[in-house]
Amino acid sequence: MSDHPSPVSTGLACKCPRCGEGRLFKGYLTVRERCEVCGLDLSRADSGDGPAIFIILIVGAIVGAAILYLEFTWQPAYWVHAVVAAVLGIGLPLLLLRPFKGVMIALQYRHNAAEGRLDE
Repeated sequence: MSDHPSPVSTGLACKCPRCGEGRLFKGYLTVRERCEVCGLDLSRADSGDGPAIFIILIVGAIVGAAILYLEFTWQPAYWVHAVVAAVLGIGLPLLLLRPFKGVMIALQYRHNAAEGRLDE
C-alpha cells in the first residue's frame, strides 16, 4: 500500500498530491511553484485541457437535462430557459474546474506521468 494520500481526495481538496497538506493553487487556477509543506516541485504540473473537456461534457449534460425538465414540466417563458442555462452554464464550470484540475494533477503525480514518454 502506498504512503501517498488518495489522488481523488487531495485533488478535490486542492491539496498537494504528495503530502495532502499544502495548498495546490496560489490563485484560482494557477498552480504553486512548490508545496509550502513538503517542498514538492509543482512547477511542471500541467493538467492540460483534460479538466475543461470533462467539465464541458458534464455541464452540457446537466444544462440540457435541466432545460428539458423545465420545458416538459412547466413550459416557462424563453427568458426563464435563458436564465437557467446562463446560471448553470457559468456557475457549474466555475465550481468544478478547480477541483477537477486538482484531481488531474494528483493523478499525474501518482502515476508518474511525463510529457513525451511512452511505456512499452
